[in-house]
Amino acid sequence: MTIFAGTTERVKVHSKSLEGALSGDSPDREVSVYLPASYQTSPNRRYPVIYFLHGFTDSDAQWFGLQKHWINLPSVLDKAFAKPGAREMIVVMPNAFTSFYGSMYSSSAVNGDWETFVTNELVAYIDSQYRTLANADSRGLAGHSMGGYGAIRLGMKNSAMFNSFYALSPCCLEPGFNPEMFTKAAGISSIDDLAKADFLTKAMLASAAAWSANPAKPPLYLDLPFENGQLRPEIRAKWEANAPMTTIHQHIVEMRKLKGIAIDAGNKDVPIAPTAKKLSEVLESYKIKHSFEIYEGDHLNHIADRIETKVIPFFSTTLR
Repeated sequence: MTIFAGTTERVKVHSKSLEGALSGDSPDREVSVYLPASYQTSPNRRYPVIYFLHGFTDSDAQWFGLQKHWINLPSVLDKAFAKPGAREMIVVMPNAFTSFYGSMYSSSAVNGDWETFVTNELVAYIDSQYRTLANADSRGLAGHSMGGYGAIRLGMKNSAMFNSFYALSPCCLEPGFNPEMFTKAAGISSIDDLAKADFLTKAMLASAAAWSANPAKPPLYLDLPFENGQLRPEIRAKWEANAPMTTIHQHIVEMRKLKGIAIDAGNKDVPIAPTAKKLSEVLESYKIKHSFEIYEGDHLNHIADRIETKVIPFFSTTLR
């Protein structure tokens, strides 16, 4: 099999929606773009676009091979598009690495309005700069882990912008409220302290920055669900309002408009696999057609293969 390599670009996109974030993060965001092999040789051809969202603590630079990482997305895409039946597409990945190590692709006074940035401003920029098929039927959302959460969160309420989504090992489908998860987070009082924290502590604070912002509490500007060991019902409600297992019921009509929905996870990916199964069961209860698979693997070890053999064939079918 001959593999024809695509090309990549990294551009900077200014976002009005991310201006004024309390975190101080720049509204000028790096965006990596994969252009398929034929993009340079077929100047009159236009392409569907996949907006691919990376996971927590990751960045577009890591996924696109600018920094050594566990995956190199352009290489995976080159192999995927070389297979019979695969349709070439442009693939776009915004850099969602923030002061809190991830935006959760949510709308927050701390991080800015990432929902509007991805679904509106970024799409408008890509359509203006590249030879895209600029319509919803030719746009898809995909993501891994935090990005899988983002693909579900954004995909289920934006059928006017995207026609399908594929969530790989999506995190955060329902919030956990074990007080031990927040013990170390309660002791973090600055971004410098956060840099030294473990993964779970970073994740809890990133979630709070995304879902329970508090502009009256500098320097982190957030509320945690527990205070002095007691669960705070008003903060719990904010977290649950951002959980797909809670919000999906308000977006059933919108989801029925999508041309494709796919969710998967490795069987050793706990607790992600069980919550993904629960989300699939909700979709089944509403008779919403979708693909769901639990495969042999963990959170990382088969993602490249899944993109090559599952994600690209899925969008080759759903995108026009």
